[in-house]
Amino acid sequence: MPRQKNAVPSYLLHKISGQARVRIAGKDHLLGPYGSEESRIKYGKLISQSVGGLSVDPLANRGTVPRNAEADSGLSVSELLLAFKRHADGYYLKDGKPTAEVDCFNSAMRPVRELFAFTPARDFTPLMLKGAQQKYVDAGWSRGFCNKSTNRIRHIWKWAVGNGLIPVATWQALQAVPPLKAGHTAAPDHKRREAISDEHIEAVRSRLLLKRGQRRDRHRDLFDLMLATGARPSELIGLSMADIDQTGEIWIADLTDHKNAHRGLSRKLFFGPKSQLILRRCSTSGRLFPIVPRTFSESVKAACLAAKIPAFVPYCLRHTKATELRDAIGIESAQATLGHAQPSMTARYSSKMDKLAIEAAKACG
Repeated sequence: MPRQKNAVPSYLLHKISGQARVRIAGKDHLLGPYGSEESRIKYGKLISQSVGGLSVDPLANRGTVPRNAEADSGLSVSELLLAFKRHADGYYLKDGKPTAEVDCFNSAMRPVRELFAFTPARDFTPLMLKGAQQKYVDAGWSRGFCNKSTNRIRHIWKWAVGNGLIPVATWQALQAVPPLKAGHTAAPDHKRREAISDEHIEAVRSRLLLKRGQRRDRHRDLFDLMLATGARPSELIGLSMADIDQTGEIWIADLTDHKNAHRGLSRKLFFGPKSQLILRRCSTSGRLFPIVPRTFSESVKAACLAAKIPAFVPYCLRHTKATELRDAIGIESAQATLGHAQPSMTARYSSKMDKLAIEAAKACG
């Protein structure tokens, strides 16, 4: 496979001399003893200059990054990342277990550690952040995830400022690194999610219906309930009947643990007649859906494969319900049902305008 044009040059061994080397613009640069702190620091500096469009000629950029070699440099980048990891492991928890955010931070930190481990954290520059950003692109990450990872690195340096580990100017300078823009980067964009057609939904539903003795498969029930309510999978998995107020015509679950709970926002699920029929089939004690989310997602994808239709993830059912509600009832009703904090989130879910434009094109175009 050919090397990507903008790939970050690798840290390599110069076998003849035993030194580390990096090849930039077709020229090898020796960095010092292979594996040494000195060579790693020099490698990080050359990479940041190269990615930032500066010459790697040591005389060309003289004076561009002044540094007092005798001053106390404080924590290294590696030490800062380790300190933040300890904080993240204890902060990003749910039910006593690390959330997915911990893995996202670990992924974002890995290239930074590889490139700039021995660099003083206070000397971490925007060009170095761009170097890490390019590593994300080289890894094939989507543009959105690259931008989120870049923001996570900025967050780490902000956390360091708040804990008195580095000067605020270091973090402020990192704000100058712009996000990757569509059409101006090699990072791919994920295809926008679309509502699932009725034919594809029914094809998957029919293949999720498995009978084990007299029990209906819980995957089918969860699938139907997501489609009826527009709820997130995480909001339904683990729900129990004790969490649902069944005194009114419409049953209501006031969730205490949800995506935006840490922002002080409330989230309620509303179950109409169709949803209540599904819930009555579930266990009246314990969890309604003792299902592993990943297993449920794999079941849906397997059903798509069996039906020979494009694979979709369960979250697309929420998108489908959102489109249906907005087109049929209006944006405010859809926003209330989905629990969106801002109408702009709900505004993305609509196919009605496209349908009207198609009809107009048929008539007048």
